[in-house]
Amino acid sequence: MVQVRADAYDCDVLVVGGGIVGLSTAYALTRAAPGTRVTVLEKEPGPARHQTGRNSGVVHSGIYYRPGSLKARYAVRGAAEMIKFCAEYGIDHSVTGKLIVATDRAELPRLHALVQRGRENGIPVRELGAAQIAEYEPEVRGLAAIHVGTTGVCDFTAVARQLARASGAEIRYGSRVVRVDRRPDRGVAVLTSAGQVVRARVLVNCAGLYCDELARLTGDEPGVRIVPFRGEYYELARPELVRGLVYPVPDPAFPFLGVHLTKGLDGGVHVGPNAVPALAREGYGWGVVRPRELASTATWPGAWALARKHWRYGAGELRRSLSKPAFLDAVRRMVPGVEERDLVRAPAGVRAQAVTRDGTLVDDFLIREGARAVHVLNAPSPAATASLPIGREVGRRTLEMLRAL
Repeated sequence: MVQVRADAYDCDVLVVGGGIVGLSTAYALTRAAPGTRVTVLEKEPGPARHQTGRNSGVVHSGIYYRPGSLKARYAVRGAAEMIKFCAEYGIDHSVTGKLIVATDRAELPRLHALVQRGRENGIPVRELGAAQIAEYEPEVRGLAAIHVGTTGVCDFTAVARQLARASGAEIRYGSRVVRVDRRPDRGVAVLTSAGQVVRARVLVNCAGLYCDELARLTGDEPGVRIVPFRGEYYELARPELVRGLVYPVPDPAFPFLGVHLTKGLDGGVHVGPNAVPALAREGYGWGVVRPRELASTATWPGAWALARKHWRYGAGELRRSLSKPAFLDAVRRMVPGVEERDLVRAPAGVRAQAVTRDGTLVDDFLIREGARAVHVLNAPSPAATASLPIGREVGRRTLEMLRAL
């Protein structure tokens, strides 16, 4: 076992994970406390290779999230800050606005509830009747909709790169953590796959898909497990069918937003994602199976409780994964002009979703502390949008921990 010597630290803070949350944390630390020595370990050869770089690039308004929750507060604040950050550093972005469309009468109460939630969160929304939808999206059909003007798109991978540069932190790519030795009276030592030992006063866990495993490696029981959900996308062969962003009314029982259409910065349109259980934490296709990771999910009681409670929803998502016509049906509810040949397969993403022992999908961001450690245990969408406020909060807790040593 590697050991920590009290007189030999390679850095003050060791951040594990080079996605947008880990890099935002490094950026926040050096901004709040200049001179703080920060090292970031990332197992991939570059930043933002997983959740950050495999989403649809949407800067979320915050309309979906429970008023007062971290997601609501950080998404609303983070959206404005993200657009400002992109403008300051010349990163591609656009404030497009989006439509949330009700296509069935049963969705109308939920649409109205979203209007109320948006107003409670301080988000301007415009309610639209069926005839008004065409003002924004001529090809979209629905019974009613709301327009959210503060939604946009940006290049989150470029944001992550800029955060890495601006933080002044030492970034070590190709450095997977294989062992952690934490001594509360001394510090934390980490052994990497490259055989390097990095000693720090405090460890920050921003490991995303592996955050629960890293917490246990550190000696802290997270109380949740990451259950990976793959989101599968198509590209629209006729992007002219969509002007901006078009979303269905989500089911409030789930943290997934449903199959939607997103016009990107390059003019292409992403369609998706669905949400199906992945057979590996980086299971970007049905053919990617990692038995140890699959066993970790299968032996967590919450995974089975989740399946029992929500098997009907899961069956629908699975059907859309295996059947292109079923996926098309979900799209055509909002944009009836889309045809099967318009959908071209695109790269998938995997959502790191924390699930409790009783099968509850953790709805909010989850940050917990241990001895000399801060763990980010649930940071799926809208974490990219909210990354600057999340980084500040994690940085604040870390600095408080450092001052108390």
